Amino acid sequence: MKLLPLDKLGARSKGTSPEVIDFGIFLPWVSARDENRLFVKIIHEKDQFIQDIQPMKFEMNQSDDPDYGEYWSIEVEIDPDSGDRHPDSHWGDDGRYVYRYCLECPRLQDPIDWIIDPFAREYGIGKLSAITKGYDRLYKWKWNEHEKEWKTPPLDELVVYELMINEFGVCIDDAIERLDYLRDLGINCIEVMPVSNVSNTVDWGFLPIGYFGVDERFGKRSDMQKFIDAAHQRGIAVILDVVYGHTSDLFPYSYLYNRLEYHANPFMGPFAKDYFGQSTDFNLDFTRDFFFTVNHNWLDVYHADGFRYDCVPNYWDGAVGKGYASLVYETYQMIKSKMGSTDHWQRFFDGDSINIIQCAEQLEGPREILRETYSNCTWQNETLAAVKMVAHGNADWLTTLGLRLGLMDYPTEVEVNGETIKKTALQYMENHDHSRLVCNFGTVPHGIDMNLRLLEERNRDLYGALESDLLVLKDGDRSLWYKVQPYLIGIFAAKGVPMLWQGQEFGENYCIPEKGMGRVVMFRPVRWDYFYDPVGKRMISLVRSLIKMRRQPQFLRGKHMFYNDRDRYQSKGVLIFSREEENLFSLVALNFTDQDKQVEFQFPFNGDYVEELHGFDNLEDVVGGAWTSFVVPSNYGRVWTVQI
Repeated sequence: MKLLPLDKLGARSKGTSPEVIDFGIFLPWVSARDENRLFVKIIHEKDQFIQDIQPMKFEMNQSDDPDYGEYWSIEVEIDPDSGDRHPDSHWGDDGRYVYRYCLECPRLQDPIDWIIDPFAREYGIGKLSAITKGYDRLYKWKWNEHEKEWKTPPLDELVVYELMINEFGVCIDDAIERLDYLRDLGINCIEVMPVSNVSNTVDWGFLPIGYFGVDERFGKRSDMQKFIDAAHQRGIAVILDVVYGHTSDLFPYSYLYNRLEYHANPFMGPFAKDYFGQSTDFNLDFTRDFFFTVNHNWLDVYHADGFRYDCVPNYWDGAVGKGYASLVYETYQMIKSKMGSTDHWQRFFDGDSINIIQCAEQLEGPREILRETYSNCTWQNETLAAVKMVAHGNADWLTTLGLRLGLMDYPTEVEVNGETIKKTALQYMENHDHSRLVCNFGTVPHGIDMNLRLLEERNRDLYGALESDLLVLKDGDRSLWYKVQPYLIGIFAAKGVPMLWQGQEFGENYCIPEKGMGRVVMFRPVRWDYFYDPVGKRMISLVRSLIKMRRQPQFLRGKHMFYNDRDRYQSKGVLIFSREEENLFSLVALNFTDQDKQVEFQFPFNGDYVEELHGFDNLEDVVGGAWTSFVVPSNYGRVWTVQI
C-alpha cells in the first residue's frame, strides 16, 4: 500500500495565496476524451440558502495520473471583484465555502450533480464538501507542548469509555468540558463513534460519504484536534471508530459510477461479506491505498492513538489477504518506520513496544483476528451474549459466562515476523449496538406511554409485530438497577480490557431495537441528570471503586482462573474466579440471585484477605488450602486480595 498524493487532492488553500483554492479529484475511467465535462460549484456558506445567490461554477481540466487514471483539477481564485459575483453575496470574504462537483456526460440527458468530494477535509450541510478561506490564519490548531511527551498507554492498562460526541455533549467543545469528569472517573482511553461525514443530521455515522475530516455537525478539524489534544493532556488516549468495509450510496465512487451505469467500478464492489450499505472492494489498489491514506491522515493530522475497525467481516479475506490483515499490517509498519521520531509520532514507542491500538470489530472470528493479524485487540460479543442469557434467567449460562470472563482460548501474545505483539479482547456488557443491560430485567414506556398501552391492549398482534421498533419508545426500568451490579463487577475484574458505554456508569437506560432504522437515526443524548439521582449516585460509586481497583498497577494483570464447580457455585447462582500473578492473589465472587449466598473456597495462601470494593467483610487469618466459608451479598459481589 502507498499514500495517495493528498497535496493534489481535495480542496486546498495555497499557502502564499490563501484566496486561491486548488481542487483535485481522481475519477478513474471518466475522461475528457469521451467529451465528459466536470465542474466545481462553489458558494459562501452564508449565501447557500439565499434564492438569488447561485454558486459560482468553474470547469475543471483533466489529465492522466500513472497510478490512478483520470485526474481532474482546477485553480480557483476567490476574487471579491469577480464580474459574476452577486452584489449581496459573501464571495471573497473569509469563512467557509461549500462546494460540490457536477459531471456533464454526453450519454446522459441530465448532468450528474451533487457529487461529494471524497478527499474533502471539511464538510457542509448534507451532501456538501467545504473549504475555509483563511483557515490557517483563523483556525489552525497549535498543539500543546505536552503532546511531545504524551504516550499512548499499553493494552493492559486501558480502561475504555465509548462515546458519541454529540450525545455525550452537544458538540466537541461540550465534550471537551467533560473530559475532566472522565479523568476523575479513572478513564484513560475513549473510543469515539464515527466522526466521518454522513448526510443525515442525526446518524450513528456508519454509512460514510467522506473520510478525511470531521462531520460538520461536530465542528471543524481544528475542533477535533483540540479535543484530542485536551484528552492527551488529561492522560486519555483517543481511538476512532472507522468504517472501511461499506459506505453510503452517496459516497462518490458509488453514487457517480452507479449513475453512469458502468458495469465495473474502480473502488466499490463485492469483496468478502456484504453487510450494510455499499461494499468496498479491497482487491483494487485504489481502494487499499485510499483507506491506508485515511489511517495516516487521522494519525498524523489529528494524532489519534488508534482505531476501532467497524464490521471487519466486510473486508476480511484471511491472514495473507488484501483486505483487513493487509491494512493493519501496513499501518503497523508505517508507524514502526517512525521509531526514533521526536515529534508527535513518539507517542507510540515505549522501549521495544509499539503501542498503536488497532481494535477489530470481528464478531464472527475474534480469536482468529488476534492470532492471524497485527490487530492487538478486538471487540467480542461472547461475554455480552452470556450476560444477556443469565440476565434472562438462564442459569445454565453461568458456566459460559465464567469462561467468557476469562477469555478462554484467546491469545495473550502472538509472535509475528519475529515480533511479539501483546493481544487481548474488550470486555463489555453494554455498547452502542445494544440496549442497556437493565432493559433485560424490565422496561417502562418512554414519553408516550398511553399510546403504547392502548396499542398493546387493542391490537396485540400489531403490537407484537412492531415490538422491536417500539423499543425506541421504551426505557429500562431503573428501579431494577441493582441487578446490574454483579455483571459490572465481573467485567472490571475479568481478563481483557473493560469498556463502558457512555452514561452506563450512572444508570443510563435507553432501549435500542436489534434491527431497523430506529437503531441509527434516533438521537439519544446522555441524561446527565441521572448522575445526581439515588440510582446514579450508587452506581457511579461502585464504578469509581471498580476503576480504582482496576488501575492499580499490581492488580488484575495476571492469570485468570475460573472455578467451574456447578454443585458448589453455579447451582447457587454464584460465579467464582481468581486473578493471580506470582504471590499476588485476588478472588472474585459474584452473586446473580436475589438472596445472599454462603459458599466456601480454598484460598492458596495463608494470611489476611482485604475486600477491595468497600474495605469491610475482610477475611482474617485464612489458612491456605483449608475451606473458608463466606457470604456473597445478593445481586452483588466481593473481591478479596491477599495482603503481602
